[in-house]
Amino acid sequence: MNMGSAVNAIDVKALGKVAVLMGGRSAEREVSLMSGGGVLAALQSKGVDAHAFDPAERDMGELRREGFSRAFIALHGRYGEDGTVQGALELMGIPYTGPGVMASSVAMDKLMTKRIWLAEGLPTPAWRQVHSADETRAAFEALGAPMIVKPVREGSTIGLTKVTSIEQCEAAYALASGQDPMVMCEQFIAGDEVTCPVLGAGAQARALPLIRIVAPGGNYDYQNKYFTDDTQYLVPCGLPEGEEAAIQAIVLKAFLVLHCRGWARADVMIDARSRKPYLLEINTSPGMTGHSLVPMSARATGLSYEDLCLSVLAAAATDSKGD
Repeated sequence: MNMGSAVNAIDVKALGKVAVLMGGRSAEREVSLMSGGGVLAALQSKGVDAHAFDPAERDMGELRREGFSRAFIALHGRYGEDGTVQGALELMGIPYTGPGVMASSVAMDKLMTKRIWLAEGLPTPAWRQVHSADETRAAFEALGAPMIVKPVREGSTIGLTKVTSIEQCEAAYALASGQDPMVMCEQFIAGDEVTCPVLGAGAQARALPLIRIVAPGGNYDYQNKYFTDDTQYLVPCGLPEGEEAAIQAIVLKAFLVLHCRGWARADVMIDARSRKPYLLEINTSPGMTGHSLVPMSARATGLSYEDLCLSVLAAAATDSKGD
């Protein structure tokens, strides 16, 4: 599948003055600046009138006052991926990349996402919300070892602990609750880790090739995600063709039931014994750094990093005028 032909039809001048929103106030600010820098350079290389804009340093109202006609959201985490910036752009009538206000807000909340997926019959690991170290220990007794403890509304594995003994529960809860008062415990699924991007909206949305992630010691943490070259990313993923297609179908449904549009990337674990896939979470403002996954997957379809950025930007919309 070569997606380059559709990009060639994009009228770059018609896109107008573009703000690349990057930085922001979340714990993922550093990664966002890397993503935004890459996107900015890519868009400028395609002839787009693109400019960096950091909402942590500038008033969002300047977007309208300075005549920006659309925004590429390269913000990650809270205050950028959670519906807040999307809402501000809606009020100003400025089309933006990625899902709308509700989809962004829901997807940022891992608990709400899992509740919706479960209601729609989609597979996701068992979980419990916890409010204390004691409740974390109770969850460990119920879910078994290993268990993942993480903030409900953070990304990039920030504040996450893989708990293997009950003695670790107190420290794990403290770490997660330091990032977000909402904390969840989740059953750990041992097996292959894959991720699957989705591009488009509605009936035109399609899942891209899976990437299988092989991290040192199975530890795909913040450092191994962004700052080392030790993690292997396998595209093609090496899974049986039928298994990859089935996971792509699950991810596409997971994207659509949350009313996502534009793009997103879902993370999936495949149980080593049963080969059953489990949805972990969905990222509605995927990373675009040198280590990021959506560009790798898109490249396998013939879409370069620059053309990917241009394609995502051209699909910018608002809820009132979206798909």
